[in-house]
Amino acid sequence: MAQLLTKLITVEEFLTTKPEKGRYELHNGAVVEMAQPIGEHEEVTGFLTIEASAEIKRLQLSYSIPKTALVQSASSESAYSPDLLVLNKPALKSEELWKKYSTVQLGASIPLIIEIVSTNWRDDYYRKLGEYEEIGIPEYWVVDYLGLGGTKFIGKPKQPTLSIYNLVDNEYQVSLFRGNDRIISSTFPELNLTAQQIFDAGN
Repeated sequence: MAQLLTKLITVEEFLTTKPEKGRYELHNGAVVEMAQPIGEHEEVTGFLTIEASAEIKRLQLSYSIPKTALVQSASSESAYSPDLLVLNKPALKSEELWKKYSTVQLGASIPLIIEIVSTNWRDDYYRKLGEYEEIGIPEYWVVDYLGLGGTKFIGKPKQPTLSIYNLVDNEYQVSLFRGNDRIISSTFPELNLTAQQIFDAGN
């Protein structure tokens, strides 16, 4: 990641001035250019997009998976570009920034967010975890297919781990999945997938 400006800006300023090319986020008023994902990261993202899309179609859910939408923070001048974002299409009518800026800010619009861990793992485990919880997003996956995260999150010795955070009484409760553990998702309860199948997508 590379911070582009020293001057802090608002989310509104970010949405109206961010470059069209490249991938950018706003972190507490600072514009950050996201590093180009490595091939394995893209393969895991693509695999999960296909699996989620298949479940949406099979269950006939009114969900969609946008390519470049942003999620606005509830309490800071921040906007994030998740690796995989599932949206509840009927709820988008209540999103003030959706039509013009492809940006959502309400938990009711976002059944599921998935972040694929890279070298900036602290963003996924600290910053975004807290922000997504505050927004009220029901389910948040952290896919740490290389086992990069801190030991307080994935244990010791480090190993590939999928952490699924579910919102319970406005707080996230986490379940960890490794190896041949079958994924348990509240968004896709019939999903027939193991953690290892997801990790293998990047190999």
